Amino acid sequence: MDSTLESAVLLLLIASVVAMLTRRLRLPYSVGLVAAGMGLALLPFSPKMSLTRELIFTGLLPPLIFEAAFHLRWKELRRDLPVILVLATVGVLVSAGITMIGMHFLAHWQWLSALVFGVLIAATDPVSVIAIFREANVHGRLRLLVEAESLFNDGTAAVAFGIVIALASGQHFGALAITRTVLVTAGGGILCGALVGNLVLFLIGRTNDHLVETTCTTIAAYGSFLLADSLHASGVLATLTAGLVLGNLGNLGPISDRGRETVQAFWEYVAFVANSIVFLLIGMREASRNFAVAWLPAVVAVLLVTAGRAAVVYPICQVFSRSRFRVSTRHQHVLFWSGLRGALALALVLGLPEEVPRREEIITVSFSVVAFSIFVQGLTMTPLLRALGEIPAHDSKSQIRENQ
Repeated sequence: MDSTLESAVLLLLIASVVAMLTRRLRLPYSVGLVAAGMGLALLPFSPKMSLTRELIFTGLLPPLIFEAAFHLRWKELRRDLPVILVLATVGVLVSAGITMIGMHFLAHWQWLSALVFGVLIAATDPVSVIAIFREANVHGRLRLLVEAESLFNDGTAAVAFGIVIALASGQHFGALAITRTVLVTAGGGILCGALVGNLVLFLIGRTNDHLVETTCTTIAAYGSFLLADSLHASGVLATLTAGLVLGNLGNLGPISDRGRETVQAFWEYVAFVANSIVFLLIGMREASRNFAVAWLPAVVAVLLVTAGRAAVVYPICQVFSRSRFRVSTRHQHVLFWSGLRGALALALVLGLPEEVPRREEIITVSFSVVAFSIFVQGLTMTPLLRALGEIPAHDSKSQIRENQ
């Protein structure tokens, strides 16, 4: 316990220093954290805390998803829900299929290995995407589209991954069984989130104590995830639903004015801490991988994942081009390039069963794709937003500094 506490304190100290340095150097905070983590892993006093599936899923992902969902407004979300849902469902499956086929024929992986990798790497990561958009001070419809899609497609990827892992373990599913599993996993997650969210709202309505109200939102974030997970439903969708319930129905009155200020400040801080630990640990884990042994499939994977994202965003947006859900060409470019991969993909890949063929190679290639996302896409996202006119050229740098 003492070692874990010491490691956490050291990581937070490093995160604070990195936050100040990236502000001065005008670099994305997430990129600075990963670079710092890679350097930290080479030092003799490197923290003993390591990146594991359990830490990401049960410790860091719930507050990040809840905080993002809490700030989504249902009125705005409803206006673009068809586009978001198609991108988050059909888009994830098509992207996974393109990656799977490419890894089989170009990297010569077995179909099962290619399928597992395609599914776990298909979803864009809300942790990476939201961090960069907040730093760039992007608002309006574009931010809603990118953030909402990255949140919803996590649920799709998690559900699909569960089915794929069951297949890898030797279970056989027919079309009816797969449909039933999807309905139970996704529907169960949404019901768990709605149940916990409304229960917490009921409790909040019985008090005006801002500390109790904040504690209740913490219970909602973790309780919804743990309840769904214990029932073999989607914890990601449960926490997402709980966040939407509290963020939107809470506006009707249950949360007091002081409580709402406290809750928002609390979750802003929790998101900062969770983001910091996630990216630092990603960097430390990146430094421990031997990428030379899998450089060719890693390059192939990066190209396939990027191509798969393009093959999803542009055609799907074209489908809505003659409707009121039309997405402008500029926004399509941002949607394409903001398809970063991060914590969710690593949580899934670190939980792969030992019997999955090429398990270690899949892990190494997944870390390679995440590294490309963070360093290449992360560093070029703000210049792209500036070039497309999504953030003003004259003050974008100061806005980034203010939001770090």
